[in-house]
Amino acid sequence: MVAVVNWLLVHWWVLVVVMLFAVLAGVGWFYSRTQQVRWDAVRAQGLHYGLSQLDALHHSRFEDAIRDLMRRDGCRDAARVGGGGDLGADVKATDPYGRRWVIQCKHRRNGARGSAVGTPDLQVLNGTARQVHGADVAVIVTNGRVTRLAVDFAKQQRLHVVDRETLGVWAAGSRPLWELLRAVPPPRRSTPLG
Repeated sequence: MVAVVNWLLVHWWVLVVVMLFAVLAGVGWFYSRTQQVRWDAVRAQGLHYGLSQLDALHHSRFEDAIRDLMRRDGCRDAARVGGGGDLGADVKATDPYGRRWVIQCKHRRNGARGSAVGTPDLQVLNGTARQVHGADVAVIVTNGRVTRLAVDFAKQQRLHVVDRETLGVWAAGSRPLWELLRAVPPPRRSTPLG
């Protein structure tokens, strides 16, 4: 013990270095913890959009917003895949229950006053969502209107329509999309959520 104390007295700088590393580790831990608390608070508030915000977006930013809403609801792999030749898929995601979502976005610059989403839009989704993209849940999302014929076609083909009203509720952050839609397929796997 005396030899260790004598060695430390001669090599005092070793104690300074150890103390310096301890202080730096403590500061790093504190900073990391503070950032985590801030991030948790932001996440708890959730991502929210108003319909007027969504109406003002460019169609590609609208697709980004839909992707971000899916991520907010727990779809960690949500990705925007839309663009030329997207074959009816603008956003793809897997929900916490293992269901694969394929979403076609139809942004209307004039919102509810813009042209209505019709049956042809749903026919494209119906022809590719399951067969090409492997969807369990095929959805068309619009910030505008949907024709009655399109709604009827969607029901017949097990497609889901997120119209302006449903989009407003979902974007406000009250519930995840799968809780707002009827007849969503059952989970593929059990999760801690249910």
